[in-house]
Amino acid sequence: MRQGPPVARPPSSPLPLRGRVFCGSSVVREGLLTRAQLRSSAWRRLYPDVYACAGLEVTHAVRALAVTRLLLPGAVASGRSAAALWGIDEGAPEDDVEVTVPSACRRGDVPGVRVSRRALPADDVTRTRGVPVTTPLRTALDLARALPPVDAVVALDALLRTGLVRLTDVRSAAAAATGRGCRRARDAAARADGLAESPQETRLRLLLHASPLPLPLAQHTVRDAEGRFVARVDFAWPGARLAVEYEGAWHGEPQNVVRDRARLNRLTAAGWRVVFVTAADLRRPAQLLTRIAAALAASRSA
Repeated sequence: MRQGPPVARPPSSPLPLRGRVFCGSSVVREGLLTRAQLRSSAWRRLYPDVYACAGLEVTHAVRALAVTRLLLPGAVASGRSAAALWGIDEGAPEDDVEVTVPSACRRGDVPGVRVSRRALPADDVTRTRGVPVTTPLRTALDLARALPPVDAVVALDALLRTGLVRLTDVRSAAAAATGRGCRRARDAAARADGLAESPQETRLRLLLHASPLPLPLAQHTVRDAEGRFVARVDFAWPGARLAVEYEGAWHGEPQNVVRDRARLNRLTAAGWRVVFVTAADLRRPAQLLTRIAAALAASRSA
């Protein structure tokens, strides 16, 4: 009797390793996997001897945890990687993980890991999610020093929005900073306000502030003629009853459409006009500013 082809066995996936990042040599030594099984499709190699479950979403924060827990135990997550661990989406999954180690440490020259060898003051280091990380204030200052001007303000606004650090403290630290990037840090701290609810709102605010348009009020509360709450808008020129709102992709989700339309109807009933801004608009700043200027002129002449 002729036999059919052998049935392929699914790769071994022990329950204790599912959804986890782990050290390959350790699990082999413990008998959870063989070296051959470690090379199967059930696992994804992140760094030398560091693996992740294939079903785990490998974010930048996950990579940062893998480096500080397994690849370079004791290394301090810093820069964008520290921001990711503090809950700020400042790193794409494929971006290099940024860590700081003592000057004498020679380890860490691994593709995908950017190592800074220097001494960090004890007051600048804390722990989160079980690993060493620069404090929110030190993280804010490092980002403000290193990132391009607009990206630096975006990062500061995002950190401020978490409540982990205060704007007054960031500005004081930036004012006292010396050395490379200190002027950039002071400029970013001066331009941050912590009011934006998304990175794109910060970018829109910076665009408006750099334009010839009158400065709008951020996160303005609109009330009707009787003083009742109508809505809070991203940016407003109350005298012209004009609002500018950044509209992210989530606004188009079914559960948000009805609520957004009801909100717009309340603003319209209160005599307000709204200019909606999308990511595509931010890529055409001159056209966007012309549209807002025209809406301002129309509102004032109405």
